[in-house]
Amino acid sequence: MNIADIVAADRVRIVPDVQSKKRALEQLAEILADGTPYLTAADVFNGLIGREKIGTTAVGDGVAIPHARLKGIDDAIGAFIQLPQGVDFEAADEAPVDLIFGLLVPESATDEHLKLLRALAEIFSADEIVADLREAGDDAALHRALLAHDTIPG
Repeated sequence: MNIADIVAADRVRIVPDVQSKKRALEQLAEILADGTPYLTAADVFNGLIGREKIGTTAVGDGVAIPHARLKGIDDAIGAFIQLPQGVDFEAADEAPVDLIFGLLVPESATDEHLKLLRALAEIFSADEIVADLREAGDDAALHRALLAHDTIPG
């Protein structure tokens, strides 16, 4: 599987003026729901925030992978945002989060969900990848940087 299989170019954005984790998740939910007639931003946000209540999805070094299993979707859907200034995501390393990969999977996709999360955590633990994403100056450059590391292991 490739990142391009789950993240369309219009779901990769630099999102300015986000001051909180809640607002970051709201923006992410809007992007994930956009163009998907069977999902609303409210449903996606509720799924993401419900998962955050279990524990933070920050994986360290300014990266978070908020995710949710939702009814009504058949395949994994992803989105990626970069925040010009990081927000508190209650990360164990206390680093503000500025790179956020949102992932939605079908409600019944437990094994797929876990494999994707592990693979994404591995990708975003690579210093070179994270540096390339932070250096992107616009949405198109951010998308190119994300796809430059396109293969999801496993």
